[in-house]
Amino acid sequence: MASQLNPYLNFDGNAREAMEFYHQVFGGDLSLTTFGEYGGDPAIADQIMHGMLRTRSGYVLMASDTPPGMQLQRGNAVTVSISGDDADELRGYWEQLSEGGVVAVPLEKQMWGDVFGQCVDRFGTAWMVDITPPQG
Repeated sequence: MASQLNPYLNFDGNAREAMEFYHQVFGGDLSLTTFGEYGGDPAIADQIMHGMLRTRSGYVLMASDTPPGMQLQRGNAVTVSISGDDADELRGYWEQLSEGGVVAVPLEKQMWGDVFGQCVDRFGTAWMVDITPPQG
């Protein structure tokens, strides 16, 4: 297998809900492994130790719940970016990701010619969607 670079998101007990939401948005194959499957702390047995979503478009998104003793700190240092020229597909992602979240930049044509938007979804994950004009 070739090396890959994938976003890995951390959550505070709602990784399952978030990953099921992203699965609904992007489709594909979702696998979730709980701490309990590996004999972890019974208090977090149902929480996600590792989740991975592989979409039909080839995206890979990974996630886990933060175990006790580790502090989850949300910030603005990481944003997941989705880009391409399939406007219908990308607008569909945008509509679902931004619903219930906070839109920082509305999805609209920008000065560089692309349609671009930026939001934070209801789980606190920052997203950028960039629709490039079809080449041709």
